[in-house]
Amino acid sequence: MEKKLLIKYVDVDIYQQELLVLKDVQLEIHSGEFIYLLGKVGSGKSTLLKSIYHEIPILFGVAGALGYDLRALKANEVPYLRRKIGIVFQDFQLLTDRTVNQNLDFVLRATGWLDQVAIDEQIANVLQQVGMGTKGTKMPHQLSGGEQQRIVIARALLNSPEMILADEPTGNLDPETGRELVELLYNIRLSGTTVIMATHNLNWLNKFPGRVFRCENEQLTEVTNAVSIGKVVVTEAVVVEKLIDKPVSVQHTAGVIEQIIEEETV
Repeated sequence: MEKKLLIKYVDVDIYQQELLVLKDVQLEIHSGEFIYLLGKVGSGKSTLLKSIYHEIPILFGVAGALGYDLRALKANEVPYLRRKIGIVFQDFQLLTDRTVNQNLDFVLRATGWLDQVAIDEQIANVLQQVGMGTKGTKMPHQLSGGEQQRIVIARALLNSPEMILADEPTGNLDPETGRELVELLYNIRLSGTTVIMATHNLNWLNKFPGRVFRCENEQLTEVTNAVSIGKVVVTEAVVVEKLIDKPVSVQHTAGVIEQIIEEETV
């Protein structure tokens, strides 16, 4: 099946206020891809993500996202663009005075959902999807950092987005919890949702293959679309094809990926 073009940037310059952050950006992203954005703090990773959901306007170049012309986007069209995008923040941004269910209910009502039965069903569905089906009545402070981040991913899934943007989602988590979160995002991607993740953790690249872009010296450069294991290259496409053929639970995806890579490099 032909992949759908979701994002296309041609000769795009991106500014943060009056400061040029990224120049001459050339970018194409399709449905079902897993994308890494690498780079130091301040290199432009977050700025690029914000440009996609129109938090930062694009003034120069040709920029399209999810069927919208970002250069010509009207204020009343921005909410409709953002409904197609799920955003995962490093600092969670949950409403601390409301339960998990109330946090998710608030988002659905703010995006036009009215039927309480449908709202409750969707909340139960996304919580189950991220392994938090029993946490709906908890307050954010009663959850661990990893659990809160899972709730944030559930929130991002509420409107069945075509794309998830994750800005350093593991930055505040211990390594094992971080791995579980990236594994969860990787599984979400296998259902056809594109995931773009800004990170500085190179360890994820070997465990969860994807396309890799680097922000550096005001440039966005694609590093590779494959993962090098020793002298052998295992492409993302190979891993995805093999995964689709294996009935795997979320909890075991990382191990199966490692097995696939080992088989392909023998």
